Amino acid sequence: MNRLERAEAPTQGDCRRGLISIVLSFFNEANVLVELIQRLRNTLQPLRARGTISGYELVFVNDSSTDQSLDVLRREQAAQRDIVIVNMSRNFGNSECVLAGMAQARGDAVIYMDADLQDPPELIPELIKRWQEDPEVEVVYTTRRSRAGEHPLKLLITKYGYRLINRIADIPLPVDSGDFKLLSRRAIDELLQLKEKQPYVRGLVCWVGFKQAQVFYDRLPRFDGREQTKFPVLSRRVLSGYLDKALISFSDVPLKMVLILGLCVAGLAVLYFLVILLQKVMGWYEPGWPSIMATMLLLGGTQLIVLGIMGLYINTIFLESKRRPNYIIKEVLRPEGDGVKVEVPQRAPAPSES
Repeated sequence: MNRLERAEAPTQGDCRRGLISIVLSFFNEANVLVELIQRLRNTLQPLRARGTISGYELVFVNDSSTDQSLDVLRREQAAQRDIVIVNMSRNFGNSECVLAGMAQARGDAVIYMDADLQDPPELIPELIKRWQEDPEVEVVYTTRRSRAGEHPLKLLITKYGYRLINRIADIPLPVDSGDFKLLSRRAIDELLQLKEKQPYVRGLVCWVGFKQAQVFYDRLPRFDGREQTKFPVLSRRVLSGYLDKALISFSDVPLKMVLILGLCVAGLAVLYFLVILLQKVMGWYEPGWPSIMATMLLLGGTQLIVLGIMGLYINTIFLESKRRPNYIIKEVLRPEGDGVKVEVPQRAPAPSES
């Protein structure tokens, strides 16, 4: 079903019982994929049989896996022709691959989720129900009541990290809500119009607006028993994503904070100068290097903080100015007829500079 066919659908209610796309970005999940696909099929096929939806497709975005994940997917694709495989040209990261999957999805609604079975596929009917029962709802997001199998340090950092972003962001961001959402075709089309670098998908979904519904659930541990999911919480990739994609992209509060910090340091310097002047007038002044060193360290540390925060914003401007694509798709393996059609997406030429 192409976009023109969707636009000619007779009613909104018919669209909400149309094709559902499940987008899953993954890297080296060969141990999980068979179980994941089986549970997705067991969940979606009864919905199709009852007429709740007209059909479904499973869009797997392979972030350049190095294990047997692609072989597993191709076998499952041959067994039941409900899988679309999107192979990336290299490893780009979760957010970029999610957007690539959304761009290839053909559904009237798209559900994107993690591929490690921490997000239960059995919750999908509830997401679809909440979307179908209110014609104004364009986004259904999930909120975790609990997170099993996670390290306490990770839980602590993510808990307060979410709250910090939510407090200083320009738009309200749901707390404890991750990458398990349903987006209508309208929301998807608006989201794909955003071409900013280092995309923070959770924030961008909130930025596009529309009425949103909430579903609570308990997050499960990884199906294959591995302790780590994606990357360690203190890794360079996670910290960079938090600072560049989330904190910097959705708030200018850090810049305002360093301005206030600079004003406070300047005020303390003036106050200290008055104290020294008073001591000299009263005859109490004794020159010494400790006060000089303390002042130099205070000012030097403050300058480094200010330069560091400004550097993060300048780096974001630098990345935007290079105008590189967020991702490159190597090929799309899509079932068609009795075989599999291999598509190589053609990238549109970049707009000329004004």
